Amino acid sequence: MTAPLLAISGLTKAYPGVVANDSVSLDIAGGEVHALLGENGAGKSTLVKMIYGLVKPDSGTMTLHGAPFVPGEPRAARAAGVAMVFQHFSLFDALSVAENIALGMESPPPLRDLSRRIRDVSETYGLPLDPHRIVGDLSAGERQRVEILRCLLQNPRLLIMDEPTSVLTPQEVAILFQTLRKLAAEGVSILYISHKLEEIRTLCDRATILRQGRNVATCNPRETTAREMAEMMVGTTLDVTARPARAPGATALDITGLSLASPNRFGTALKNLHFTLAEGEILGIGGVAGNGQDELLAALSGELRSAPGAIRLKGRPVGALGPAARRRLGLLTAPEERLGHAAAPDMSLTENALMTGAEREGLMARGFISWAAAQDFAARIISRFDVRTPGPDTAARALSGGNLQKFVIGREVLQRPEVLIVNQPTWGVDAAAAVAIRQALLDLAADGAAILCISQDLDELMEIADRFGALNEGRLSDIRPTHALSLQEIGLMMGGAHGMEVAHA
Repeated sequence: MTAPLLAISGLTKAYPGVVANDSVSLDIAGGEVHALLGENGAGKSTLVKMIYGLVKPDSGTMTLHGAPFVPGEPRAARAAGVAMVFQHFSLFDALSVAENIALGMESPPPLRDLSRRIRDVSETYGLPLDPHRIVGDLSAGERQRVEILRCLLQNPRLLIMDEPTSVLTPQEVAILFQTLRKLAAEGVSILYISHKLEEIRTLCDRATILRQGRNVATCNPRETTAREMAEMMVGTTLDVTARPARAPGATALDITGLSLASPNRFGTALKNLHFTLAEGEILGIGGVAGNGQDELLAALSGELRSAPGAIRLKGRPVGALGPAARRRLGLLTAPEERLGHAAAPDMSLTENALMTGAEREGLMARGFISWAAAQDFAARIISRFDVRTPGPDTAARALSGGNLQKFVIGREVLQRPEVLIVNQPTWGVDAAAAVAIRQALLDLAADGAAILCISQDLDELMEIADRFGALNEGRLSDIRPTHALSLQEIGLMMGGAHGMEVAHA
């Protein structure tokens, strides 16, 4: 460790009704990989936004290289040597890698020169990338490389990374960690935000834990267990119920030869998918983002129609039915995109509860809405899933991502589905919320529901799923029992290896 590159003292930021950061102090040494941990709403996002110049603090100070650091905008932060890779990529699918990177530069060089620099830097840091490729044709892991290279071309001294491994295979995670260690060895400091605590233990030198806007602890992750860090984040003991052994029941969902074109130009077509899902079973579908997960959920939900016999719900063909008809039959879904797909941003939680629960919860009679019943349903979701919100009348967009995720999953679970399809159920939520959501899925399966869980979180799938398959370029690997799989085998399955290639990995 060297002297602090960035020192933060008493940083405070308040919004109406909430103090996002309450006198937060921490320091990041040169060449240090420093983790920032906390529940959803703990203040992580606000803190890094102040470091990056997106938000102005109410009080407190920052120094960078020992000099006062008061970035009024991201441009000023970048000029001072601070770069950030956001959780959500900001790339244009129709443009090339080089064109996307040029758009993020203040004074980009000619594209020929920039392309040469991209090749040089990408090879130096083990992130090979063709500057002429169209971004829409890239995998999620390759898109992240574009974002990282855009930062590295700025010669940063502090690199902020927000949930950087959420879209990567285990092999890609290993490559990323090699790159980050190389940067740290060259003196670059890294502020690393992640909910994956075992990754924190593997990569990071120190960890700062925020809770309710305050810095409550600093620890050495290599000497602290993931459970201990999670409990520091939430301020209480976490109760985790082990996945019970259970015998599968009758077939609830039968997928035979499901092939489907993607409505999105840069989407992925489904190619001859075959699998079954039994009552009381949780089937995990892994894969890097963009390999057909969204198309699979849309096909199963009824948003996209398929050949009549390709999807059977308890023996009944439902490929031609729409979402409402499938819901009446007991097939419910919770999509990945919270705002705009799973929830209407400007509608209240009561209205959002009504939209999918009207029939199954009896919230309408003779064409009239029972607003009292709808509000009661929303209140039950809020209470059962600990959704942090003023109440059912709050607009969906006012919730943090993690709290909205809890609401969306809770809304579907409380409707007692016979088959539930969930995409990324705990993406972006904190440790306590993830435990609660996973436990709710386990309880639902124990009651006999069939659950298909699509997730990029392999730890999650290994924890709750009975069987596992991987999507790659719209094709599904063989489905195998999770207890018989190694992480290496899973990575190969996600990368498109099948059959004997995986068996002898």
